[in-house]
Amino acid sequence: MAGLKGLLLGDAMIGCEGFCGAWKKHLQSFGEIKFAGDWEPSWDKLQYRRLEVEKRGPEIEPCDPLVLEYGAEANILMGLFVPVSSKVMAAMPQLRIVGVSRAGLENVNVAEATARGILVFNVMGRNAHAVSDFAVGMMLAECRNIARAHCSIKAGQWRKTFSNSDNIPELGGRTVGLVGFGNIGRLVAKKLSGFEVEVLVYDPYANPDDIAAAGCKLTDLDTLFKSADFVSIHARLTDKNKGMIDDRLIRLMKPTAYFINTGRAGLVDQAALAAALAEKRIAGAALDVFTTEPIDPESPFLQLDNVTLTTHIAGTTSDALANSPYLLAADIAAFLKGEKARFIINPEVTEQPAFKTWLAGIRA
Repeated sequence: MAGLKGLLLGDAMIGCEGFCGAWKKHLQSFGEIKFAGDWEPSWDKLQYRRLEVEKRGPEIEPCDPLVLEYGAEANILMGLFVPVSSKVMAAMPQLRIVGVSRAGLENVNVAEATARGILVFNVMGRNAHAVSDFAVGMMLAECRNIARAHCSIKAGQWRKTFSNSDNIPELGGRTVGLVGFGNIGRLVAKKLSGFEVEVLVYDPYANPDDIAAAGCKLTDLDTLFKSADFVSIHARLTDKNKGMIDDRLIRLMKPTAYFINTGRAGLVDQAALAAALAEKRIAGAALDVFTTEPIDPESPFLQLDNVTLTTHIAGTTSDALANSPYLLAADIAAFLKGEKARFIINPEVTEQPAFKTWLAGIRA
């Protein structure tokens, strides 16, 4: 059997040891780890680099030295945020499978991979519970002033009056609008069901029957923004929907409504949102994602008292991070065994003659 040769490149969020453990559990029988290391071990540098790649794509990064040194013989590359550009693929002429243990594919040039006959895997829903938990928590933290009260006590004060003191809501009986009904949006709806809220959904790609089965109501974007007491963002960022939540939509929101974003900052006109908060045209917002991370020291959000800000941590739980390399490796192993794989992004590669020949050698 022509065995796998793996290049495993972790980072400060999921180190290479996590990918090594996943390989040993699920892929050891198919071959060996050629090299394992961390392409970016600095937490601070990783946060900047990954955000730039998410905004501008993997081609902005040079080919990593570890790829240049150890990638020539490897036919599988696994990691989390490692940029997989055309330069990386050119430096790995034997590459046949790329796997990233995240839902986003911003760090992989999928079109180039497909053209080169490289099968791409991701991991959908790896942090869906983590993000959905956090989104519900952010709704409560913002409308009930939890973070602000905490900060006042730490500052030696006993604050009980807030920007929304005239209208502090309970969740029961309110309307929540979910923009996006994928793995995370569905879990948010499920977790909110105990609060007895009405859930409106905007998602042009979701199955209407699934939305109805979840006890939610499918609607258009304008109606959602007009009707919702809480708008929570769970859509993926694409070239088509950048900035889709613009000033016009934000102006449709109730003055008592709250805007929650644990998705992607690029979906939202940040200046329009900041203006709405500053002018008290909406009651508040809770934001975990920003166009620049760490947040720009000049950001208008830092001057506002009706916004809760967190450091892009919604999906970062020990469970989500530790499990994701294993989910990735298990799915790749299922494919190699001829079983159904859940996370293949470009299945058309499997019909290419060169890939079929390679796969037959691995399965022999």
